[in-house]
Amino acid sequence: MKNKKIQVRDIGKLSFSDAWQYQEKIFKKIIDQKVQNRKLNEKIPTKNFLILTEHNHVYTIGKSGQISNLLIDKDELIKREIEFFKINRGGDITYHGPGQIMGYPIFDLDNFFTDINLYLRKLESVIINTLETYNLTGFTIKGETGVWVKDKDGLSKKICAFGIRASRWVTMHGLCFNVDPDLGYFNHIIPCGIKNKGVTSLKEIKKENIDINEVKLRLVENFKLVFNAEINFESN
Repeated sequence: MKNKKIQVRDIGKLSFSDAWQYQEKIFKKIIDQKVQNRKLNEKIPTKNFLILTEHNHVYTIGKSGQISNLLIDKDELIKREIEFFKINRGGDITYHGPGQIMGYPIFDLDNFFTDINLYLRKLESVIINTLETYNLTGFTIKGETGVWVKDKDGLSKKICAFGIRASRWVTMHGLCFNVDPDLGYFNHIIPCGIKNKGVTSLKEIKKENIDINEVKLRLVENFKLVFNAEINFESN
């Protein structure tokens, strides 16, 4: 039987490495349950989790990323107190830091649909729908994964990036939604390897203070709607 419940855990601010380990433990537990079900011909439902967090300043680069898109060297990273990790998700280089919502859906897609492309499109829809609640029009660009908005000059700027890993139809990693980060950190990388488009945030576009906890609630509500799921909030 398919489990359409999503357990939401807001784990607060956590270093990227600790959050990565946190994800991996949940990811492995779900996969182990699937393997056991198949081996013993059981039908114990697998769980789905949405982990919400913020990180300290860090650059991460995916499996297909180009190190040349990091524009500063190791010494400069240390000087600026920015961590750097090569990780097991798709996509190129991006920045994570305070003021940015990291959303890590650890879903068993067997509970929803087994289509990675559709999964990415639905993640984009979650962000586009959330932006609509702030009277902003988010959009996608053919051939790219992510959500963009237009700035006051009509230029396309990315407001949310995505990078995932999947095994046995279980997902991890996910999205980074710019609510009110220090956008200056993007100057030291070529974000997502895209040279001709900038990066923005909800605060920069709206020109007003944004309550990040309110954004999280709107985000969760749109996960519920887009994935036709039941939401359960729980402590970590």
